[in-house]
Amino acid sequence: MPPRRRTRYDEDAAPYGRRASSGMPAEEDGPYDESEGEDEDERRDERAEPRRRRAALNAVSAGRLGLRYIADLTSKETEGVTSVEPVENGWLVDVEVVEDHRVPSTGDMLSIYECQVDDEGNLMSYRRTRTYRRGTGAYGGGL
Repeated sequence: MPPRRRTRYDEDAAPYGRRASSGMPAEEDGPYDESEGEDEDERRDERAEPRRRRAALNAVSAGRLGLRYIADLTSKETEGVTSVEPVENGWLVDVEVVEDHRVPSTGDMLSIYECQVDDEGNLMSYRRTRTYRRGTGAYGGGL
C-alpha cells in the first residue's frame, strides 16, 4: 500500500471559494497569514481606520488552526484532530501526532497534544498529554 499523502495546510484543498495563501478560507485567516512586504505607509493607513473584528472561530476552523500549530511546533507528522471543545475564551483542541515510526506500523508511538486557541485564532498554550503505542486502547490494553 503506498504511503498516505499528508494534506498540507498551504495547499488549496477545495476548488471553490476564495482562499488565502495558507489554503484556508479568507475569512478564517490565522496569525500566520499576515501579508509580507507591506510598506510602512500602508500599515499606517490600516491603523487610522478602525479595525474590523474578525468573527469568532467555529469548531472546524479552531481544529484546523490547532492542527497547524502543533504540526509547526513539533515538526512531526500529525494524524488528525481527535477532539475540539469550547472553553471560556476559545477552544481546546487535541491533535494526534506520530512521535516515532516503527516497522510494522502497529509499533508506531503516538501522542496526543492539547492546545488552547483563543477566539481570534491565536495559540495560547500547548502540551503533550499522552503517549501510547498505535493499536492500544485508552488504558494500555488491546483494541
